[in-house]
Amino acid sequence: MELDPVYLKQVAARAEELEREMSVPGAASHPGTFKVLVREHQRLRELARAADDVHRLQRLLAENAELLSESANDPEMLAIAHAETEELETALPLAERHLMGLMLPPDPDDSRNTILEIRAGTGGDEAALFAGDLYHMYVHFAESRGWTTSVIDSAPSDLGGYKEIIFSVEGEDVYKTLRYESGGHRVQRVPETESQGRIHTSAATVAVLPAVEEISEVEIKPDELRIDLFCASGPGGQKVNKTESAIRLTHLPTGLVVSCQDERSQNRNRDKAMRVLAARLLDLQRQEDRDKMASERKTQIGSGDRSERIRTYNFPQNRVTDHRINLTLYSLDHIMAGQLDEVIEALQSRDVELRLADRMGQQRG
Repeated sequence: MELDPVYLKQVAARAEELEREMSVPGAASHPGTFKVLVREHQRLRELARAADDVHRLQRLLAENAELLSESANDPEMLAIAHAETEELETALPLAERHLMGLMLPPDPDDSRNTILEIRAGTGGDEAALFAGDLYHMYVHFAESRGWTTSVIDSAPSDLGGYKEIIFSVEGEDVYKTLRYESGGHRVQRVPETESQGRIHTSAATVAVLPAVEEISEVEIKPDELRIDLFCASGPGGQKVNKTESAIRLTHLPTGLVVSCQDERSQNRNRDKAMRVLAARLLDLQRQEDRDKMASERKTQIGSGDRSERIRTYNFPQNRVTDHRINLTLYSLDHIMAGQLDEVIEALQSRDVELRLADRMGQQRG
C-alpha cells in the first residue's frame, strides 16, 4: 500500500497539538475532556507506529531485492536473502491490514465500560448452570486483562448457576473487546443429573451494553419512571434482608424494567439500577441508529440480535464454534477458563476486513 505522506504529517501534527493541550495547567481537572484527548492521542500514536512498521518492512523488502540481484553467484547468501524475503512478504500484509484498521474511524463507544446481562434460555436447570459458566468465563477473561467486575443483580438457580445475572466490567477498551459477545450461546453436554449419558442442548443469551459515564448522557425524566421497593431475597425465596432495600425501576415509555438487590443499601441499589437502565436506553438508541444505516448492516458481524445464535460450546468434543465467522477451535476447556483471546481477535480481524471492504466499495462507487 502507498502511504500518503501528507496524511501522516497531519497525524503527527495533530498528535503534537494534543500533547500541548494535555500539558496545559489544569487540563486534567476536567476528567471527561482530558480522557477524550488521551484516547485520541493514544490512537494517533499507535497509528504512527503502525505506519513506521509498514515503512520498515517495505524498505527491508527493497533492500532484500537488491541483495538477491547482487548475490546471484553466492548460493549461501542467496538462500538467506530468499528466506528473509519470504518472512517479510508474510509480515507486510499483516502490518498493512493493522494500519488500515487503525485508519478506520473509531467507534465512539469502543472505550466505554460495559454492562453484561446473561440469562438462561431453553434447558431449565442446565441452562442456568451454563449461564453461570458463561459468567465465570467472562470474569476470568476480565481478570486476565486487568479489568474489574462487579455484580449488579442476580437470580441464582436452586441447583447452581443463574437464571439471570447482570454485572459491570470496567477497564481499558472493554466494550471494544466484548461487543461481539451479544447473542445466543448454545451448549451441548451431558448434564450431571442425566443418568443415561445423553447429550442435552441448552442455551443462554448474552447482552453487552455500552455503559454510560454519566447518567445525564441519557435523558430519563422523573415522571416517566416508576420506582418500586421490595425485600431482597436469595435462592428459593429465602429472605436475606428484612428491609426494603431492593429496588425495581420501570421506564414507562419503553417498558424497560430493571431490578437491583445486590447491595444492602437502597441508595446503592438505586444507583446501580439507574446505571443499567441508562445503558439499556443508550443501547436502544444505538440500535435505532444501526437500523437507519443500511451500509453499517453490511459491515456488522451479526445483527446484535439477542435471539441470534452466535456460538456453540460442545463439551464432549472439547469444541467451540463461532457461527458468524465459521471458526472452530478444539480448546473449549481453555476458553471456558477465560482464554477468549483467539476467538475475540478473529472476530475483530473479520470486522476490520468487512469495514475496509465496505469503505473501499464506497470509494470506488
